[in-house]
Amino acid sequence: MNAPLTTVIPPPAPVLLPIEGETELFPVRRVYCVGRNYADHAIEMGHDPSREPPFFFQKNPDNLLVSSDFPYPALSSDVHHEVELVVALRSGGTNIPVEQALDCVYGYGVGIDFTRRDLQGEAKKLGRPWEIGKAFDHSAPVSALAPATRVGHPDKGGIWLMRNGEAAQRGDLSQMIWKVPEVIAELSKLFTLAPGDIIMTGTPAGVGPVARGDRISCAVDGVANLVLNVV
Repeated sequence: MNAPLTTVIPPPAPVLLPIEGETELFPVRRVYCVGRNYADHAIEMGHDPSREPPFFFQKNPDNLLVSSDFPYPALSSDVHHEVELVVALRSGGTNIPVEQALDCVYGYGVGIDFTRRDLQGEAKKLGRPWEIGKAFDHSAPVSALAPATRVGHPDKGGIWLMRNGEAAQRGDLSQMIWKVPEVIAELSKLFTLAPGDIIMTGTPAGVGPVARGDRISCAVDGVANLVLNVV
């Protein structure tokens, strides 16, 4: 009989997301993000909103923040909120046809892609990757997931964020340049997707700074909501 495997240091704890109304948890493998996927947000960030190929980057699974307040990060004085529809995959593959893409989806949630905008801006100027501005600790608070068997596959409906009770971001899923099935299909051309992958699908216009003491609430109507404090 083979001896059990041992590790020289303790293995990292798995990243597990809650599922609304269930005791089972969703294990996370990777976190993909889609940039500039709403035309009005592309315009406010100074980009052409035409339907260019989608732009992807990654956060780390342990960047996800569940059921906790958001700690304002170090080395930044300009952290912005970006509310997004979150997609959780139950299966994957490569070169997935658009018409089969939704078969890969387990469920949906809402999340915030917090961004150290000042550090991201410096990276852009230097032609460097964005990770320093995007993939920092606790940078992606997410809600519990709602299974697609319960909420369907939303392609329209409000997505919004409020800061201290005042509307900051408000859009509609129908405004996405690349729809969820297309995002999955395009992403699967670049990476082999697998069960446990999370996709953050882009943000509508209205991104802006947060400060310690802020109260943030956001939602994808009919899917999920999320409330947290900036501390």
